[in-house]
Amino acid sequence: MQEGISDEELMLRYRDGDAGAFDALYRRHKGPVFRYLRRQTGDAAVAEELFQDVWIRLINARRDYAVKARFTTWLYTIAHNRVLDHLRTRGRAHLTSIDDAPETLVAFPAADPPPERTLERKELAGRLLSAIDSLPGPQREAFLLQQEAGLTIEEIAQATGVERETAKSRLRYAVAKLREALKDLT
Repeated sequence: MQEGISDEELMLRYRDGDAGAFDALYRRHKGPVFRYLRRQTGDAAVAEELFQDVWIRLINARRDYAVKARFTTWLYTIAHNRVLDHLRTRGRAHLTSIDDAPETLVAFPAADPPPERTLERKELAGRLLSAIDSLPGPQREAFLLQQEAGLTIEEIAQATGVERETAKSRLRYAVAKLREALKDLT
């Protein structure tokens, strides 16, 4: 099994011909990458298309892979660039319904909560999605890269091709706007 092995080591093994290493990387990152793409595009079908493209680009780039940063930084740089390509050619779609949200955003405990609690959680998830969707693109992206990919400010800057202070500002403004949008909940 590939547990306990760093992403960077797995990618190096994949580069050197170990197909199992790719499988491990894919299992580790498929959910967060898809959610990032889904929230960036607002469309599950588009996200699926971009998701496939990201992994194909990773496969095609494997021979040139060298550890210059964390693997996730490299992976989300590919995803970021693919989103930018999509937005340039097709424009920004908007998330319009909580029913379009990935199920991971509305996760419930094993025991079914009372119906009023379920409705409350769906409404909260909808407000959060709406608040995230209303953020300016660069702020939304910084927030999602931190929350979905677990990237640091430095890694967000590297993945998006901006200075560290720009990434830090985008993240700070995103959090402030989300707090403001949801302030009545605290």
